[in-house]
Amino acid sequence: MPRRYNERMRQTLRLHPDSSCFAVTHMEVEIARPQAGSLVFAYVLTGRISDVAIPPAAASARTDELWRHTCFEAFVGAGVAYYEFNFAPSTHWAAYRFSSYRTGMRVATEISAPRIAVQSSLERYTLQASLELDQLLFPRDAMLRLGLSAVIEENSGHRSYWALAHPTGKADFHHPDCFTMKLSETYKP
Repeated sequence: MPRRYNERMRQTLRLHPDSSCFAVTHMEVEIARPQAGSLVFAYVLTGRISDVAIPPAAASARTDELWRHTCFEAFVGAGVAYYEFNFAPSTHWAAYRFSSYRTGMRVATEISAPRIAVQSSLERYTLQASLELDQLLFPRDAMLRLGLSAVIEENSGHRSYWALAHPTGKADFHHPDCFTMKLSETYKP
């Protein structure tokens, strides 16, 4: 029987135990896989959104160091290699490739701009980012693992760290313990 896509999963991001957040009370990510070669992430925050430092939307552009401010992240790995994707409320983005845990980092120039859309109200903020997986340089038939995370900066400058799982110690979204999701099927470009 052929594989049916359009699967959806919803995951809650957890606040790092050494972190605090006064503006956001809950965060979750809906992951959709509308077809074999794509993933769509919808990061949904609830709380006092006016207290979150959210830059205005601008023209989409590849930009480094987005994690220094409010930023939503997706890590996609196969074996020990992985990609890091950063999605900012401004619609700026970044993509990096690593050969293993924090090793061999390089800008992933093979990745085209993700589609980023944002919606905001007083108590809810959503950032949706769409990725094309066929651009990833993974071996054919690799089983993909995902790590999802976010850095939330409040207007006061205070930052909090959210992820599906946190390793012991300081927040480290690159740590293998953060890659807790597996896609239900292998990656076939």
